[in-house]
Amino acid sequence: MADVENAMAPEQNEALAQLYSDFEAKNLSPLWTQTSEVLTDVPRSRAVPFLWRWNDLLPLAARSGDLVPIGRGGERRAIALANPGLGGRPYATPTIWAAIQYLGAHETAPEHRHAQNAFRFVVEGEGVWTVVNGDPVAMRRGDFLLTPGWNFHGHHNESDQPMAWIDGLDVPLAEHLDVGFFEFGTERVTDYSTPSVSRAERLWANPGLRPLSGLDSQVNSPIAAYRWEYTDRALTAQLELEAEGFPATVEQGHAGVRFTNPTNGGDVMSTLRAEFHRLRAGTMTPPRREVGSSVWQVFEGRGEIVVGEHTWTLDTGDLVVVPSWVQWEIHAETELDLFRFSDAPVIERLNFERTYIAGRER
Repeated sequence: MADVENAMAPEQNEALAQLYSDFEAKNLSPLWTQTSEVLTDVPRSRAVPFLWRWNDLLPLAARSGDLVPIGRGGERRAIALANPGLGGRPYATPTIWAAIQYLGAHETAPEHRHAQNAFRFVVEGEGVWTVVNGDPVAMRRGDFLLTPGWNFHGHHNESDQPMAWIDGLDVPLAEHLDVGFFEFGTERVTDYSTPSVSRAERLWANPGLRPLSGLDSQVNSPIAAYRWEYTDRALTAQLELEAEGFPATVEQGHAGVRFTNPTNGGDVMSTLRAEFHRLRAGTMTPPRREVGSSVWQVFEGRGEIVVGEHTWTLDTGDLVVVPSWVQWEIHAETELDLFRFSDAPVIERLNFERTYIAGRER
């Protein structure tokens, strides 16, 4: 559209200048002067592709653990990924907030709740329990844990070692929509017990089985934690079936799962999608573009990701942001495990979804 001559661009004169001045005085803005900015030919995100190295993030988080106490006011020792294209805002993309959170040995993060949906993903470590509406949930390597909006939650570390993980929230989306609420809970946590399995898991996390006491559809998944042992088992099985000649993978050498809500088969939360991908060594995904933004974290393995004009090597813990409609592809050097989260539920609910892969469009 930028290459089309604007037929509504008259020659400048005093009367036209006065018209535009009067528009401004009345807080009005004419479309014909900015069509190419508000009606773009393809999505043009203000966010830019970016990589955060885990080996940079973790030492900085540890330093904050030495210098910054945890408690009321700041609430969490969380360090947000600030996309360089978003003018200093603490957001990974225009719809996604992502951060590394750090909790020291025997520390407690007090309880609170907010309208924004949240999750945790653990790359390494254990010893922390997150308490969600009074239900203690163990956090361990490879686990994906939910804190849906307006659930009270706090964390306590029962070990002698600090622990770090990533948080994902829909904070910028909530800000754009003016839907944010926040409320303090208890100064500590409501339950310091340390069960290996939460009550929510005992009720809901039995594969293929749904309690008759909970047949109504719920907006967010009632499962508190999706455990690594099941994620790993599912990915392993897909690649084994592929090797045996059965259709089971996303594409050749590429296994993938989506974390789902057992009450309706949809996404775990209304605004955030979470997936896990495993690529065989040597696998290359085809280049693709998608409407909507996502963040990837390397769980294990080495490889390379190409996002737009950028090519980055990947190692454990690294985080990469892929803005809307920016082309990306992944090359696996070793077997490569990747956690991915995105704003796809919002994009799909609004019927804006579009994907372009190797000449195909949907």
